[in-house]
Amino acid sequence: MSRPAKLLKLPAVTAYLIAGIFIGPFCLGLLNIKGLGFSSIAEVNDLKIISDVALGFIAFSIGNEFRLSQLKQTGKQATIIGILQAVVTTLVVDAVLITFALTTKAISVSVAIVLGAIASATAPAATLMVVKQYKAKGPLTDILLPVVALDDAVGLVIFAVSFGVAKALSVGGAISVVSVVINPLIEIFASLILGGIMGAIFTFTEKFFKSNSKRLSISITFVLLTVALSMIDIPLGGELHVSFSSLLVCMMLGTVFCNLCDFSEELMERADRWTAPLFILFFVLSGAELDFSVFGSLYVIIVGVLYIISRSVGKYFGAFGSSVISGASPTIKKFLGITLLPQAGVALGMSLQAEQVLGADGILIRNIVLFAVLIYELIGPMLTKIALTKAGDITPGAVSSRVHNDEKKKQKA
Repeated sequence: MSRPAKLLKLPAVTAYLIAGIFIGPFCLGLLNIKGLGFSSIAEVNDLKIISDVALGFIAFSIGNEFRLSQLKQTGKQATIIGILQAVVTTLVVDAVLITFALTTKAISVSVAIVLGAIASATAPAATLMVVKQYKAKGPLTDILLPVVALDDAVGLVIFAVSFGVAKALSVGGAISVVSVVINPLIEIFASLILGGIMGAIFTFTEKFFKSNSKRLSISITFVLLTVALSMIDIPLGGELHVSFSSLLVCMMLGTVFCNLCDFSEELMERADRWTAPLFILFFVLSGAELDFSVFGSLYVIIVGVLYIISRSVGKYFGAFGSSVISGASPTIKKFLGITLLPQAGVALGMSLQAEQVLGADGILIRNIVLFAVLIYELIGPMLTKIALTKAGDITPGAVSSRVHNDEKKKQKA
């Protein structure tokens, strides 16, 4: 699939997603031939562990972008943009969908509020894969990956607050301060602490090994172990509990490791080569789980289109405005918002939580998000590539030159 995609000048990520759609339950799966595709969404979900591990490695790679030497140059800008663009996106989507809800009564205000919160999330996986495939390098890339990472942390807080309000409106009762404020803050801080501890132990352990194969094995082991630990949920009584975000934990693992370990850059490169087939599997499974039955509802399509348009507007102008405030370059102001459009794993996780709690409203939210993810995942990587190319971070000549230089370095080593 990646070969025809290359001829069409499409990112490989798009090819993997289309491959997943082909072997999914709404294409080859309809034939019900055992071994030929997935016959149901449940079969795709049985392989969820692959997606969990892949997201852990993706977050670990993004943590590598938080080197103190780089943060001195982009840290302040990335923080301002990461927070403001997420908040602006939520406000824009909330305004559009709440107005639609009040004027048409087609959806409830609860649905509009939750969708506004989910809109803040950006998919780090697709963005990272495009950057790696085309070896993007430059000012836009330098600020893009930290912004995507911060975006998920901010998105978790926005979703928790909005979801608490929506739950009170949908099922009745008072808005709980514990579920809206305290638990989300506990999740963020607990994730950063766990990731920091694991990063310190990881760095300490690596010093006992000298061979590259042993060091790579330890690296993979620690990412797997950290993903597993992040699945723990510790009840503290009542509504209070300690939970972790695997994305934040693994991102912190990578951040601490790359700042404490002298040879972290070399290990990160080796881990990237090991994880290539894992990432391909992740995107194929993501394509396979896209539910095409959502096209059967006109309401889902109408609200989905409104969601996609308002979120795109919010991301672009949120990134543009926050870039102006932070004093970013004209190139970043113009193109950053386009690179923030992909949406997948985090948004789907949020919609799943809504489906489990909000009943009929939750099912509607899930279907709308599935519809949006289908569109965003197919066109998002292509738009990211175009934006990075227009910004000068991707040039065909530079990519081939870098590949040639990398090969020469390997030969010398």
